[in-house]
Amino acid sequence: MSDVTTLSLRVNGRDQRVTVEARKLLSDVLREDLHLTGTHIGCEHGACGACTILVDGAAVRSCLMFGVQAQGCEITTVEGVTPGDGGLNAVQQAMQDCHGLQCGFCTPGIVVSLTAFLRDNASPSDDEIREALSGNLCRCTGYQGIVNAARQAAGTLQTAAHQGSHI
Repeated sequence: MSDVTTLSLRVNGRDQRVTVEARKLLSDVLREDLHLTGTHIGCEHGACGACTILVDGAAVRSCLMFGVQAQGCEITTVEGVTPGDGGLNAVQQAMQDCHGLQCGFCTPGIVVSLTAFLRDNASPSDDEIREALSGNLCRCTGYQGIVNAARQAAGTLQTAAHQGSHI
């Protein structure tokens, strides 16, 4: 029998306890045990970025972490960046407005990556946006719509910051 352990972690603002095999990847824990299927699994090597989540605020590839490594961590998945009212956050709205998605497979990882990036870079240049997206592969869009979405989201977030609200 495999080694199992019970994890305590906070996922999308909720305390979670889950018993998993020690060798189980965090991406699989999220999808299979916590039923958060927005985190997509693409390459399983950390190259495509589809499984990007936030761990203690940092964008990480969940396919490169074992679930046990997340013990005690604060995790945010794409489901967790969505506002509580069920609407879209600034990045999600911009992705929709700017046609930054097609098949949608890469979209959750891109949304999470851009959410973290724009939190730390309020007024990025196009080159900085492209660099931030360099770890997310998309086979459909050609990236221009995604760059446009990042630019729009940055503007929306700047406006909200100046008005004292949080989007």
